[in-house]
Amino acid sequence: MKAYSDVGVQRFWQVVGDLWLLGWIAVWVALGLFVLKITNALGYPGRKAAEAGDGLAGDLRSMSEPVGKVPLVGDELRAPVDGAASAAARLAEAGRDQAHAVEQLAYLLAGMTIGLPVLFAVLIWSWRRIRFSRRASAAQKFIDNAADLELFALRAMANQPMHKLAKISDDPVTAWRDRDSAVIARLADLELRSSGLRAPKPAALGS
Repeated sequence: MKAYSDVGVQRFWQVVGDLWLLGWIAVWVALGLFVLKITNALGYPGRKAAEAGDGLAGDLRSMSEPVGKVPLVGDELRAPVDGAASAAARLAEAGRDQAHAVEQLAYLLAGMTIGLPVLFAVLIWSWRRIRFSRRASAAQKFIDNAADLELFALRAMANQPMHKLAKISDDPVTAWRDRDSAVIARLADLELRSSGLRAPKPAALGS
């Protein structure tokens, strides 16, 4: 499969297109990472609540055992401490759930920010490059003898704009019928260039 054109200007714009695609991807990846960072920061209160809740629950559980050893009223005193520890644990769990939800949202938004524009650009770029590669590769298979140039010259008269044909010959059809090798070579080159190829020199062609 042919990846790049043999024609300088066309090859230049293909390289520019490749670099543009890489730049486009880099911009949207950077923007997606920024969205991830900003959105994920919204989960900071949840993370702090979880941290504080875990700390408070741990402190209360540490107090629970010695409080429970107080004679006569130990169980009564321990019950509210244990209840407060359970409440602190629930607060910590709620904070973690909030932080997790924000984190999931951050990844989703970042993925969409990066994925949609990049996918759109890659699809367009791939379609153009695959179309060029298939056309150029198919055309390249036919350039092995002088008769093939006549085929591409005929295609040029069918496909190329009239003003380009007029620059080659005032009557390209007659020249093609008369097998004017110079005109046929220029017509074939015109058509081949549109496929990203150059017409080979006569010495390189078979009979």
